[in-house]
Formats: sequence, structure tokens, C-alpha cells
Amino acid sequence: MKQLSRSALALAVLSTLCASGAQAFTQETHRRIAMDAVTFMKANPGSTNYNKLVAGLTRAGYTVEQFAQAIGQGAYDVDDFADTYLCGATTGDCQMAPVWGLGASIVKYTSYFHFQNHTAGPDVHGNDIGGYNYHKLTVWGDIDKMAAGWLYGDHMDDGAGGMKGWFGDGSKYNTYGITEAHYRLGGKSTPDMYADFEKMPFQPIDNLAQYWWQQFLAQPTAQTLGFVMHSTDLLQPHHTWTTSAKNHSGWESWVNDYYYSEGFNDQALVKAAMTSFTPLAPNAVDIRPLLTQGGAFSYSQGGIVLSSTDHNDRKVVARKVVPHAIAMVVHLLNRAAERF
Repeated sequence: MKQLSRSALALAVLSTLCASGAQAFTQETHRRIAMDAVTFMKANPGSTNYNKLVAGLTRAGYTVEQFAQAIGQGAYDVDDFADTYLCGATTGDCQMAPVWGLGASIVKYTSYFHFQNHTAGPDVHGNDIGGYNYHKLTVWGDIDKMAAGWLYGDHMDDGAGGMKGWFGDGSKYNTYGITEAHYRLGGKSTPDMYADFEKMPFQPIDNLAQYWWQQFLAQPTAQTLGFVMHSTDLLQPHHTWTTSAKNHSGWESWVNDYYYSEGFNDQALVKAAMTSFTPLAPNAVDIRPLLTQGGAFSYSQGGIVLSSTDHNDRKVVARKVVPHAIAMVVHLLNRAAERF
């Protein structure tokens, strides 16, 4: 098989990403899930911390409607973070999206921090379950392979650190010293771990959520709490089986398209899903055990959507994972109500 040139491969990656619209759960689905969690709490004040939440929001100057919109927007915005740059092995030039600026509105490298790989177990950082690492994938497809080919040998932007391309250091941000450090949470990382994309052990999404949860505890805002809510990616099976391919974006677009017509946010389903989680203690500081329960559920229940595009197969999975995503957010909000 003839090997694609780097420029041809870049065009192939771009065309694939354009066709797929690759992201996490679509941004709009993230928004809906967060807002539906507030709606569920409002409808069930006796079994949730809704009244305590309202009291806290009133003190903070929010209406419930404003709060729901704000956390929904925060959950939406995480896919647009400009916080992750990868740099060319030859040029040293650093960018935050594939094919230089052309892919910026389609997918950003920050997306690689949005996985929790239940197929591989612990990682080199000391996390009990690691994140995206192409070298460790057990499930992969065309987009994974093309990205690894395009980014082969590329390194993570480490600012004025020691990593650079053959022809210089085009650092624009220092991803290693800022983003990766935020998500490290006391674990072990070294620049060498991020010297080659195809072996990079990205931090898992529960660490991303835990970082923003810590920011929320320190200074409660709806925006930082909304960033935490992006952890509903853990209920997207592709993010726990861990692949950018295998019908990844097609499934996510389908969920958004049928979200209301197929009743994925049905409150009876959310109520039943609440019991799948161990509630957080009123003073809980580490939310990762709850998030891992969500990831374990999508991994055990949703694998078929990686291989099937059948409407009924997808419907069966969506009517499990979306209510569980909403329920997970309700549990997070129950704890957040203690802090407002």
C-alpha cells in the first residue's frame, strides 16, 4: 500500500473530520443534559437538594433559569478551550487544531483530555484509569490512525521547556506546564511522556472535572461548575472504550437529533438512573469516584454503538446512557448545593 505524503494525509484527516464533526457528546447535548438535571431537581425537590440549591443561588444573585443556562453554557464551552497545543516534529510550530488553523472549528487537541479508557486500566501518571493514549488503545479506527500518522513524532507545547522541532521552538502556550499540570492532580508526569503524540498518555477526563471542581469549591461560580458538567462525556461509550472513530461523531450527532423525540431525557428514566450512583457526601472534595461509576456504566452498556448504526440499537443505548448522564449531574448538583 502506497504511504500518503504528510500533506495528503493532512487533507485526508481534515476531510474525515469535516464529515464527522468530531467532538465529544455534541456541545448542544452537553448543554441539554446540564439543564435537564436542573429541571429534574425542580420536579423532585423532596429527593434532591433543589431547595438548598435555590437558596444558595438566591444569595449568589442567580435565578434558577439563569443558573441552568449558565452551567449548560459552561458544559458546552469546554470543547472550545484553547488550552492544548501540539508542535511539529520538524517545524516546531505549535497549533491547537489539525491541519494548522483549518480544523479549529471542527476539533481541537483539547479533545484528547476527554477520555477515560476502561479497556486499559492504570496509567503511568498513577491514575487508576487512564485517558487517551494511541499506543495503548485496544479499539481504534480510521480517525485515530490518521491523527497518529499526521501527528507522528509531534510533541506537546512545553513553553520555554526543552522540547522543540528540528528547526526551532514555536511555542505558543505551554500546555505541559499549564493544562497538563492542572489535570495532573499530584500524579507523576515528565516532559518525555509527551515527546511523541503516538505515545502520549493524556490525563483522563475525570481529572479535568476534578480540577474544575476544586476551582468551584474555592470560589463557587456557575461557569466553573458548568465546566465540571462536561464530564458527562463519561456516559458516551466511545469515550470509555476510547476511540475517535468507530461511528464516534455519527452517534453523537444522532443522539442530539433524537434527544427529545425519543425521550432520552425522560424523568422516569432519570429517576431510575439515580440509584446507579453512590451519592456524594455533603462535604465530598473528590468527585472522581462518582464520575468513574458513570464511565463504568457506559463502558458496560454502550459498546454496540461502536459497531452498529441501527436506529433501534442506538435508541436502546441512548435511553440508558443519557438518563444516567443527567442523573450524574444531579448528584453533582446535590453536592454543589452544599457549597453555594
